Amino acid sequence: MENKSRTKTIAGYFLGAILLAAFVYLVFNESRTERPQKLFITSSGNVEMCLSCHGDVKLDAAHDAQVIGCSPCHLGDPLAVTEEAGHKGIVINPGDLRVADKSCSVEGCHPTDLHKVKNSLMATNRGILGTLLYYWGETNSQDTDLTVEQLLESGESSLALDYFRKLCATCHLWKQKNDLPGLPEFFNDKGGGCSACHFALPGTHSKEFVLVADDTASDDEDETKKKPHPYITKKVGSSNCVRCHNRSGRIGISYMGIFESEGYGTPFKDGAVTENQLPGRRFYLEIADDIHHAKGMECIDCHTRNEIMGDGTSYAHYEDQLEISCKACHDKNPGKTRKDQFLTNIEITKEGNYLLGKVDEKRHTLKVPKEGVCNFAGHKRVTCEACHSTWVAQCYGCHAKRDASGKHLDKLSLAETEGLWEEGRSYIRYERPMLGVWDDEFVVVTPGCQDVVTVVNDKGEIEESFDRFTMAAINPHTTQAKGRECIDCHASTKTVGLGEGRLKQEDGELVFEPLDQGVETSAGHTVPFDAYVDLNGIARQHSSRPELRPFNKAELRSVLRLGLCVGCHNTYEDPIWKDYSEKTVCARPGQNDGPTGL
Repeated sequence: MENKSRTKTIAGYFLGAILLAAFVYLVFNESRTERPQKLFITSSGNVEMCLSCHGDVKLDAAHDAQVIGCSPCHLGDPLAVTEEAGHKGIVINPGDLRVADKSCSVEGCHPTDLHKVKNSLMATNRGILGTLLYYWGETNSQDTDLTVEQLLESGESSLALDYFRKLCATCHLWKQKNDLPGLPEFFNDKGGGCSACHFALPGTHSKEFVLVADDTASDDEDETKKKPHPYITKKVGSSNCVRCHNRSGRIGISYMGIFESEGYGTPFKDGAVTENQLPGRRFYLEIADDIHHAKGMECIDCHTRNEIMGDGTSYAHYEDQLEISCKACHDKNPGKTRKDQFLTNIEITKEGNYLLGKVDEKRHTLKVPKEGVCNFAGHKRVTCEACHSTWVAQCYGCHAKRDASGKHLDKLSLAETEGLWEEGRSYIRYERPMLGVWDDEFVVVTPGCQDVVTVVNDKGEIEESFDRFTMAAINPHTTQAKGRECIDCHASTKTVGLGEGRLKQEDGELVFEPLDQGVETSAGHTVPFDAYVDLNGIARQHSSRPELRPFNKAELRSVLRLGLCVGCHNTYEDPIWKDYSEKTVCARPGQNDGPTGL
């Protein structure tokens, strides 16, 4: 009994010592813990202790932290009184598509939008993936169900997909912001799901911000400097669009009148290369901007919510998701899209019709096409952009080499994997946009992917090589009030798809001498880079869609024959056009001795 009593006594002392130690620890820990001096409650009635530290955050009215707090967007624990506990489970970017179902798209916020965004082309990249796989001979159709999300989950790869993963995969909504440490800030600003578009910092809507050649590595930034919380805005400036739309078709920078020039760095300034540089040491020239840009219009003033964010359908190509057209505004009865949807920023009054800017709310007068010009009988098949786009970015010859002995960062897996890609081009131009036929309309075409691909194994030996030249239809976003001159189309071998060169007659037959002679590659000699078609109407390059083609022989003859006339008869009002036909001959003596092939 005595031993048992002694054991209980010792156990009691031991337990007391533990409790005393715990009490001392709690008192000591409490003395060192900085607790908020009051309970923070949002104006909507929720406890939000995050505001004890982040109460000075300034946001737009719809996302005011004093109203909704921080945790509805950033998650974490709003009841915690310490930083460590409060930040458990926190997300830096609520717009990331991986977490947006818990933040942006919860009931009471934007519950229907996440499904639309995830199925939009900017998230799926189905158009890019399908076209690339088809160009490189890995599929039999340009339509694919493969998406970026699937590539992230599966890790699937191939030669074409390896190229996409390493050189293309920074322009999609699944990309996370600041996920590429060591790479320029330009790449880290891209992506972010909802935040890719609805993210803005003070002063970032300007043209100058877009054109800053900031190639500084993102992890060199002073981390002690407090960054301002970005605004969440529905008034999306064009600078956000241009983060991605500055390569490939280059429609973003073209809209601003920026042409990415050759890599010479000219015109030189003070003995050094020009300061006009885009990120990635890409030099540029300033030429005519799109008239809509000149009027102060942002991208979203034309493009609708559904064609940007998606309408819930996963489309294969951009033309399927596209809603807007020139006619939606420039018509006697404006206001409806190609999909028969009403535009929300069109104002129809007795005095006239107007478009309201979605960012600055400025009123823009809507003009109808000029009678007798835009509806000219001979131009019924000519699209608006075919005439009013006076220039287009044309990047000829994409030389891509994969070296198995090196490694390259996979932008999806964020891992260095086997296969180092190097890419170059032959030359780049902007003048005399080429035309082709899509369905039955004349459209602008430009080099889509003129791939010269070389695959080198780890021993330095060429394992595979192929050439695949493709022309793609494009709306260049370089619209001008005044259309192209008649002679620019009807007397230009470049415009009709033959390429730059000289058209002449030999032994009663038309002969075309091209300026570009093509290049010798591992796969053989290529066609001239700017040759879409020959004089017999036979395509010399592939087309980006089954419905797209170059002019046929009859169309070539018809267009070029007018080139003999428009040098003199260069107005739509000229009486010659009233009764013109292919049998019409020039009344001036000696003028009918031209090329008989026309």
